[in-house]
Amino acid sequence: MGNKNQNQEKLFTLSEFRHELGIPLVLAKKLVIWGVVKGERAVDGTIRITASEVVIAAKLIERPWSKAYYFIRALGPGLITGASDDDPGGIGTYSSVGAKFGFAILWMAAWLLPIMLAVQEVCARIGIVTNRGLAGVLQKHYKKNIVMLAVVLLIIANVVNIGADLGAMGASLKILIGINAGVAALLFAVLTIIFQIFIGYHIYVKFLKWLAISVLAYVVAGILIHPQWHLVLRHAFVPQINLNKEYVFAMIAVFGTTITPYLFFWQTSEEVEENRLHKKIHKVLGAKERNGLRTRIGRMRTDVGTGMLLANVVFFFIVLTTAQVLFKNGINNIDSAEQAALALKPLAGNYAFLLFAAGIIGTGMLAVPVLAGSGAYALAEIMNWREGLEEKFSRAKEFYMVIALSILVGLSMNFFRINPIMALYYSAFLNGIISVPLLIIIMVVGNDPKIMGKETHPKWVWFFGWLSVIVMFLAIVASIILYS
Repeated sequence: MGNKNQNQEKLFTLSEFRHELGIPLVLAKKLVIWGVVKGERAVDGTIRITASEVVIAAKLIERPWSKAYYFIRALGPGLITGASDDDPGGIGTYSSVGAKFGFAILWMAAWLLPIMLAVQEVCARIGIVTNRGLAGVLQKHYKKNIVMLAVVLLIIANVVNIGADLGAMGASLKILIGINAGVAALLFAVLTIIFQIFIGYHIYVKFLKWLAISVLAYVVAGILIHPQWHLVLRHAFVPQINLNKEYVFAMIAVFGTTITPYLFFWQTSEEVEENRLHKKIHKVLGAKERNGLRTRIGRMRTDVGTGMLLANVVFFFIVLTTAQVLFKNGINNIDSAEQAALALKPLAGNYAFLLFAAGIIGTGMLAVPVLAGSGAYALAEIMNWREGLEEKFSRAKEFYMVIALSILVGLSMNFFRINPIMALYYSAFLNGIISVPLLIIIMVVGNDPKIMGKETHPKWVWFFGWLSVIVMFLAIVASIILYS
């Protein structure tokens, strides 16, 4: 049948198929994997697509919304990483700085984007090239004490973050149905543990990532409030740094919730999971992939770029919206989830609370497993435990127990009368402090030819990665001086 088609129809490689449709390579390949487009195995073992299948695919994605749907569906770790970056901690931190400083900190969105792209690319490259998680790579090449310190710092930051996220999720559910916030937080913790152990993150995340897109409501709200765009654009690109302790604290918190430690380990480990998945897929298809490493890195860049851009755009509009709605109306300190929800009133009116709660709960259910999972991956690699979110509980008990304990310890924070919005803000500051030593380690590892071979940092990645270390170090020094 394959030879008959070759005689009658032109055959396209995946690259040619992608160019014919004007779509990213990651989507072209997923259309074949899903069976939407039928691929054939050529004599050389590569996948080929017939001209008639190209026509079918073109009709399938001719509408912009359909093309966008398939593109989002095709994205993997990078999109999940980007969506989980705008977790309740991100929403709470960005809302707080927007209400407190107005447009004065808006510039960080534009300036942090290349840093976000560089840092996550470093982590993704390490996973793709070494086929190991970050802790596994460190353990192989560096002293165990250094690796253990990095993992301990990660787990501490993650547990605090989990506690703050669960608290915000509980407060959001209280807005909706009046349930006790502590009970609601407990409910979310138990559900997350059950889903992650018995259903598998990779299954339910397919549904949750669509719920997490509810944070795009801030983008719509930011447009509807008709801000003075010339002022917005001026503040967006021209830094206005105030050397007072509150402003420097806010800068570190924003950095900590945007370039956050758990994403370093998560991105690396999920690229390893993707490597395993692609091997299985090619085995099932009976096809091989040319330039496998370079192709994987190319797909990763599309994936990471999309995820980070999404996270950054949401960051920008949350600050813009809260600055315009809250700051200009004298609400400078957000003390509750209800106050944070007011920023969405221009869009949703009396339903603002519903939209805000959906965003907090959706991103929280997406992010809490990422937070707990990143620490579990790291510790499992050091202890040589079996790990992976596709493993059954009976085969990876220690891995899943770390996840469960991280969530439960984080949950316990919510029974000490801690304000959930302030907890999000302070946990972001803690993440900012911890990110510096972890960034240094990652940048050194990613540029070591003994580990990465020829796939060391591209020049732009090297520049923006080290720039993040320098800027954050100076901000922390400034904070110490101002608070002393």
